[in-house]
Amino acid sequence: MSPHDKQRGGISLRLLSFLGVMLFFLLFLGYFFYGLQPVMAREGGKEGSVEVVITKGESFKDIGSRLSQDELIKSISVFKIYSFIVGKAHMFQPGVYTLSGTMSVPQIVDILTEGGKNDVTVTIPEGYTVKDIDATLISSGVLKNKTLSSLNVSRVLSQYPEFQNLSSFEGLLFPDTYRLKRDSSPEEVAKIFLDTFVAKAWPLLKEDNHWYEILTLASFLEREVPNFEDRRMVAGILLKRYARDMPLQVDATITYVMCEEAFRGCKERVRKRDTVIPSPYNTYQKLGWTPTPIANPGQSAIQAAESPLKSPYVYYLSRNTGETIFSKTLEEHNNNRAKYL
Repeated sequence: MSPHDKQRGGISLRLLSFLGVMLFFLLFLGYFFYGLQPVMAREGGKEGSVEVVITKGESFKDIGSRLSQDELIKSISVFKIYSFIVGKAHMFQPGVYTLSGTMSVPQIVDILTEGGKNDVTVTIPEGYTVKDIDATLISSGVLKNKTLSSLNVSRVLSQYPEFQNLSSFEGLLFPDTYRLKRDSSPEEVAKIFLDTFVAKAWPLLKEDNHWYEILTLASFLEREVPNFEDRRMVAGILLKRYARDMPLQVDATITYVMCEEAFRGCKERVRKRDTVIPSPYNTYQKLGWTPTPIANPGQSAIQAAESPLKSPYVYYLSRNTGETIFSKTLEEHNNNRAKYL
């Protein structure tokens, strides 16, 4: 082979290599710009809003993986490369973000680095205990290391003249829908709940000298009876039993003990042998009211406790169907138990 042929062959090889590199670069560039585009609904992406939560200290890799799993980006690699190119790979802010599959990667990166809403909507159902509320707040990210149960209750309640002689939050954490900040302190959250109680429940109770007993009665009604008029009837029965020095015999107070003060997820069912459990909350063994409410009642239960109905009944039976069966005598009550339970 002549020197001229060798030179021509070298040029051809370099040209092919150059063209190969250019082709790869163009393919990569095409893929990169394709990956920056929104994940449209027709390709399986989510056109509707998706709530994405970024927690403090969460890794860049995990954020990319979550966006991919939620079908908000086409390529984790493109998302990472773009974030590094624009210098925002380590600038993502913790918070709650509302994103959509119609957003491009640049839009998503800009939103995530601007800082999201660091709050969350939490609904506390009527009848939850303090421990139930703690579990809900932890699962939603509102509380992290400490809970409401860990607080010095007397110190917190000392800020409220109405509650200074109380030693428990039970009954005072008003069930409602709240907008709370993530990683809040339990003191901040307790104040929000107590302020809501003062605004929504206290006006119903403040004129009654025995308001704490009424609140306790309301907590029984909240856990035992779903219907408002039935609640008023049961309130009258329990007040009648109390006046006659009869045991109140409220099954929910036994459940409160058996479930270790947490109704959420507890499936315990009260049996006859459970009615002898030694506890100040056992209304089969102890006369009078329990030391504290057994749950946090809503306005309806409080209103029912404040407006009891008089009746000839002395006993009641709550069924799983939501129906309440009333009886005038113990014999009639036992017959109903045998029939319906």
